[in-house]
Amino acid sequence: MPYKKFEEYNMQVTDDVKNRYKDIIKDLGEDVGRDGLLKTPERAAKAMQFLTQGYHQDPVEILKSAMFKESYNEMVIVKDIELYSLCEHHILPFFGKVHIAYIPNGQIVGLSKLPRIVDVFARRLQVQERLTEQILDCINDTLKPQGVAVVIEASHMCMMMRGVQKQNSITTTSGFRGQFEKIETRNEFLKLIGK
Repeated sequence: MPYKKFEEYNMQVTDDVKNRYKDIIKDLGEDVGRDGLLKTPERAAKAMQFLTQGYHQDPVEILKSAMFKESYNEMVIVKDIELYSLCEHHILPFFGKVHIAYIPNGQIVGLSKLPRIVDVFARRLQVQERLTEQILDCINDTLKPQGVAVVIEASHMCMMMRGVQKQNSITTTSGFRGQFEKIETRNEFLKLIGK
C-alpha cells in the first residue's frame, strides 16, 4: 500500500511562512539554493502549522463530544501522557509527560479525550505554567467534577541546548481544584503517579 499523507495545510499560510523561512536562512548565512535546503523552507512552514494547530481546535468541544452520565465517583487517572510543545520565548521544543486525574460528579469523559486536550493546548506557543492551568481549567469548567489534578514534568530545549545548558533539569508544574486541594486526596494522586 503506498504512503498517504493525511495532513492538510493552508497553502497561502504555507507560502507566506515558507518565504519568511527562506529569508531567515539567508540572513543566517546559508545558501537556500543548496541541495539539502531546497525544500527546507516549505517543510518548516508545514511543521510550524502542525505544531501550532491547537489555535484552530476547541478543547471544550472535544471533551463535550464524549461525556457520559455515570455514577462512578472515585479517582480516574491518565498518567504518562506524552507532551510536545514549543516554548513561546524561544520557539524551541519542550517535552515530557502529563498526569491528569479527576473525580467524577455524575459525568465521566472518554479517556482518549484527556490526551487530546493536552495536545490542543500543547500545540500552541506556550509556557509550562500556563499549559498546566489551561488543561486544569478546561477539565474543571467543562466536566464539573468533584476535583481535578494536573502535573506536568518537562525538559526545555531552551535550557538544555542554549542559555544555561543544563541537560538534566526537569521542570515540574502542578495544579489542583476541588477535592484535590485536600492534602489526603492530593497525596493519594501523587502516590498513584509515582511522585
